[in-house]
Amino acid sequence: MSDDMQVIFDRRAVRRHRERAAAGLHAHDFLFREVAERLCDRLGDIRRVFPAALDLGGHGGVLAETLAGRGGIERLVETDLAPALLARGRAAALRVAADEEALPFADASFDVALSSLSLHWVNDLPGTLIQIRLALKPDGLFLAAMLGADTLAELRASWLEAEAGAEGGVTPRVSPFAELADAASLLQRAGFALPVADADTITVTYPDAFALMRELRGMGETNAVAGRRLAPTRRATLFAAAHAYAERHAGPDGRVPATFRVLYLSGWAPHEAQPQPLRPGSARARLADALDTEERPAGDKAAPPRK
Repeated sequence: MSDDMQVIFDRRAVRRHRERAAAGLHAHDFLFREVAERLCDRLGDIRRVFPAALDLGGHGGVLAETLAGRGGIERLVETDLAPALLARGRAAALRVAADEEALPFADASFDVALSSLSLHWVNDLPGTLIQIRLALKPDGLFLAAMLGADTLAELRASWLEAEAGAEGGVTPRVSPFAELADAASLLQRAGFALPVADADTITVTYPDAFALMRELRGMGETNAVAGRRLAPTRRATLFAAAHAYAERHAGPDGRVPATFRVLYLSGWAPHEAQPQPLRPGSARARLADALDTEERPAGDKAAPPRK
């Protein structure tokens, strides 16, 4: 991470949360497995073989297990910030404790780099994306899923309302997440060719806000914002947040929804054989001819409509 990069997340806290969650993650890994399936389906749509693959942030081998038996990958290296989570993985050929912000791999080491629900905790995301591109062989693929804006919007709003009412001020309780447009531009900034970013939404329901909070803790996904309040949460504030959540969002059955907005990113390490954009002015056909309309030079005013 560069010296002038703003520290948004406490990476030591991220590691502690994952270490704490490692033993019981199997009871709380629904979202990790669902997104891993969707990510692997996207990889399966690409008719290529990727002999050497990198899994960044393995969550105890969830992505590695999902990839197993799908073909196309001969050797998988799994990484995680938390050694205790890494130790639970069994499907990868090699497991390496590594920080996404300081990857320990030589240039041009992998044919594909995958990451499922881990990059949203990275401070220097542009720097990490550049490191990933460098670790890929020319024409290597990067494919990732990360949580994006509007994730846990219900929980965020409930905490804001509760803290403002009970304590007269607010602190960051839910992480900031990237917008889809920002993620797409970061791929270009990092030097990936043919960058694509899209998103979908997964909504999960829980009996109440407390069940959601327990799930996030079990996933290792609790608050690790650097500017978070370190003092224990007041009981009154906690119950006020749960009440606000139920009052604003509970369905007819009393269950509350939690929104997870998942951004999917893909790009390729540059290679001379990849399609290249045409030079401006080199087109051999006019758009006006294709649309069967009249071409007007830039700046000409359109004729007023007839009355």
